[in-house]
Amino acid sequence: MLVSDFDFDLPEDRIALRPANPREAARLLVVRPDEGLEDATVGDLPGLLRAGDALVFNDTRVIPARLFGVRRREETEVRVEAILHRRLAPDRWTAFARPGKRLKVGDIIQFGQREDRACEASGLTATVAEKGEGGELTLAFDLYGVDLDLAVAAVGEMPLPPYIAAKRAEDEQDRTDYQTVYAREDGSVAAPTAGLHFTPALLEAIAARGVSNHFVTLHVGAGTFLPVKTDVVAEHRMHAEFGVVSAETATALNAVRAAGGRIVCVGTTSLRLLESATTEAGFIQPFADDTAIFITPGYRFRAADALMTNFHLPRSTLFMLVSAFAGFETMKAAYAHAIATGYRFYSYGDSSLLMRAA
Repeated sequence: MLVSDFDFDLPEDRIALRPANPREAARLLVVRPDEGLEDATVGDLPGLLRAGDALVFNDTRVIPARLFGVRRREETEVRVEAILHRRLAPDRWTAFARPGKRLKVGDIIQFGQREDRACEASGLTATVAEKGEGGELTLAFDLYGVDLDLAVAAVGEMPLPPYIAAKRAEDEQDRTDYQTVYAREDGSVAAPTAGLHFTPALLEAIAARGVSNHFVTLHVGAGTFLPVKTDVVAEHRMHAEFGVVSAETATALNAVRAAGGRIVCVGTTSLRLLESATTEAGFIQPFADDTAIFITPGYRFRAADALMTNFHLPRSTLFMLVSAFAGFETMKAAYAHAIATGYRFYSYGDSSLLMRAA
């Protein structure tokens, strides 16, 4: 398949710059392959689930991974923006940086400064330790462990997706809005956005329905924002991300399936991790490893029966994933309906509930 097969036109005014308030007031497009589409709201979700079903959430926590700084070399000074991507050690991260081509191994970057602000902190310095072929840098910081975490939290900004950051600046409200209410494991540089719709009240209503909640952890990297640069889908390579499915969660989800319940993944990150942890026979195993799973039409799903997910970018790996899950033609029709009827797209936008195609 070609990447162009997954293209579509999206009006600029469909891109949400703020989330719905309250969160569960967002619209929800229910997609049942071979049955049609249903317009609902996220608040209707409990009634769309059955007793015995299981929701699977990604409990990763977004860190303020967008850093601004200055590289000084002899008489020259270059302002640098870096998005932390993946932690390698207590003092090392890989990062995507701009302007990456002007940075060399050995360069020292002082973070905590940008053009429109005075220096916010003076204690976060990194050395460019390596440059990768894909444009990634390895940054070796002068702080270690918790001290580095605190410094990043002090000078960093929430890494809003480019399609939001290009239209407005990050602000204090994003520290709450761009975080799920159940986030607990620090490590992501992008939110598992389907989970942004949930509130404590909605979670209580779901539990009252007889639906169980389960948590896995996939730390989302900045690679999720990168465009697909190949023309042929099969030639694209995903960035690896670290995920954990505990033995307790694996056992509980296997029991749900054995009892006839459905596994409903909240977000593509939960789905990708769960599929990575499931055998060909459909048995979910404990997992603690990197995954670079790339799901496209033709993939045979092993674990997930339904998927709650926001509306994704044209030509993106995530639109390919939902097309694999509910069917290519079904999703083309669903997105056309969403655009025509005013659904809000992307991270702060509305959501969908997809039933798996046969």
